[in-house]
Amino acid sequence: MTNISWPLMYNNITRTDLDKVIEYLNQDNPKLTHGPLVMQFEREWSEWLGVKHSVMVNSGSSANDLTMIALRETYGPGEVIVPPLTWVSDISSVLRADLKPVFVDIDPHSLAMDSKRIIEAITPNTRAVFLTHVLGYNGLTEELLKELKTRNIPLIEDVCESHGATHNNQKVGSFGWASNFSFYYAHHMTTIEGGMISTDDDDLYDMLRMLRSHGMVRESLNSETKKNYIEKYPDLNPDFIFAFPSHNMRSTELNALIGLEQLKRLDRNNLARTKNLKQFLDSLDSKVFQTEFKVEGSSNYAFTLVLREPDFVLRDKVEDLLKGAGIEFRRGLSGGGNQLRQPYLQSQSGLPSPESMKVTDHIHHYAWYVGNYPELKQSQIELLGQVLRKI
Repeated sequence: MTNISWPLMYNNITRTDLDKVIEYLNQDNPKLTHGPLVMQFEREWSEWLGVKHSVMVNSGSSANDLTMIALRETYGPGEVIVPPLTWVSDISSVLRADLKPVFVDIDPHSLAMDSKRIIEAITPNTRAVFLTHVLGYNGLTEELLKELKTRNIPLIEDVCESHGATHNNQKVGSFGWASNFSFYYAHHMTTIEGGMISTDDDDLYDMLRMLRSHGMVRESLNSETKKNYIEKYPDLNPDFIFAFPSHNMRSTELNALIGLEQLKRLDRNNLARTKNLKQFLDSLDSKVFQTEFKVEGSSNYAFTLVLREPDFVLRDKVEDLLKGAGIEFRRGLSGGGNQLRQPYLQSQSGLPSPESMKVTDHIHHYAWYVGNYPELKQSQIELLGQVLRKI
């Protein structure tokens, strides 16, 4: 068998990115900690996304954590509707904020939570819907957006895997009360490690700035907020008033510098990824693999490969073929599949069984992703199709 040598992801930090870092470090006494470059990246990211505010943090997981803390501070204790197909930090951030996760199964075409099931799961205790846009697919529907607006329930978007995906020609991540992004090295763009929280809500933005830096009031940009805290706590040094119990989740100037360079080519790279995905899906045998995905507006950094029918023998054959061709893959898609099967949730009471999430559980056992990056050649994708047609 031909060895294609296809890694899950190439390091997408370019020589140009590194040269910018070196140039910056060659200055006399360059600032390295959180500073003006972070704020510049936040402004440019907000402009690219189409929102008012963004707060850069040290990871997408930190973005999840701060968003859930802010949710509880703003709306109080209660339930958050979450998908079983997502990254672990989405669920763990809900738990750490002492909120209750309510699981809803996914739509097989978008891989995000099924809108009808979300609406059915809403109760008076629902504080937010935390929707993950999985592997570049748009998970939104007009039905969901309208219902959440009518009921005044915040939408939180996890866009860590879907930079640049759109819903009705508007970027996902610009619809919700808050949205979370990750700049991990394997994603659409990278700052090595890093993340972003974006919002149009002025009060949330101000709270997130404080939460990012130990909950310190001096991080607020609202003079009225600072004045109120200083007057209420006259016995405290105004520079050290901690409004919330939080941690240091700031990023650095070097991370922001790389982000500014990467953002310049994000749209161009996403166009290449979209073209790659279409060629990949067209190459599959639709009798064996699912090909009906919600591709309009998608921005996929991975190829999604899903068996139509449950078949462990066929599953193992697919994996043997991929391994034999030197093609790296991950079974279970986002986060390794059904989160309800993971050990960290076994001590939680009142959760549904993994098997009750039928679509997610099928993905858990019979689906994979393969890396999709701008440098892929058409001939490589053709070879991958040839390998998979040997099933």
